[in-house]
Amino acid sequence: MTEWVYPLGSAVDGPWDVALGAAGSRQAVEGWQHTGIRVATLAAGEAVLLPAADEERIVVPLNGSFLVTVEERDYTLAGRESVFSGPSDVLYSGIGRDVSITSEAGGRVAVATAPAGNDYPVRVVAAADIPVELRGAGNCSRQVHNFGTPAALEADRFIVCEVLTPSGNWSSYPPHKHDEEKDGETNLEEIYYFETRSAPGGSAPTEADPMGYQRVYASDERPINVTAEVRTGDVVLVPYGWHGPAMAAPGYDLYYLNVMAGPGPVREWLISDDPHHGWVRSTWEGQDIDPRLPFSQ
Repeated sequence: MTEWVYPLGSAVDGPWDVALGAAGSRQAVEGWQHTGIRVATLAAGEAVLLPAADEERIVVPLNGSFLVTVEERDYTLAGRESVFSGPSDVLYSGIGRDVSITSEAGGRVAVATAPAGNDYPVRVVAAADIPVELRGAGNCSRQVHNFGTPAALEADRFIVCEVLTPSGNWSSYPPHKHDEEKDGETNLEEIYYFETRSAPGGSAPTEADPMGYQRVYASDERPINVTAEVRTGDVVLVPYGWHGPAMAAPGYDLYYLNVMAGPGPVREWLISDDPHHGWVRSTWEGQDIDPRLPFSQ
């Protein structure tokens, strides 16, 4: 494990399978300032509580249905069978509110967080209303659920989305960065939370070990060099630097939940491509989107 890679089991905190947070939080990572993530696997009837704090939150069902209580008001999230079943409805809590999450039948749930100062209303974004983007082409095709982006959600600091990549395809590509506040770029930390599966229709044996890969490398004098093999429940933090590709190994589909936020005045995802590889975008013109997309119920 490096300081930026957290395999499943390495960031446990009480009921949370994954608990990584920004400075000042109980699960603080040294040098990490603007984002956090928690993931819990709930048995039938089990609940987790997030006490009120100066952080905004998005509750994202990974599998199963959930009842979310925010300041004694209940919200039902119908959820989904798995992250590969298409979008799920999500809940945005604003800041300074207790949040309780329970599941009648059990399931797995993620909570994306970011320290924030401005409050916005609680909102449920229904699955049917989530913008679904098919990005790239050919073997760079991927599916993006933009439920927590500025165009879809009024929020203070963070930008949250999830990406699904069919087996053998490359995502987060060309490699890019967002580690400076300058014209055409915003400074954003980024979290990648991963899940994997054997691709449907294949001949994977029961002992198959679904996996993918994530790459992060230096864009300036700050050192970072990550080439991580990832599986369900693993997290890679990107504090700065070029990142990508996120690679779905042949035979295995790849999912990741992205949480981004930074210190800048504008809540916007503006990136710079690695100049050695940015030309690849132009090759997508005239190519078709991978016919395996979109993933859906």
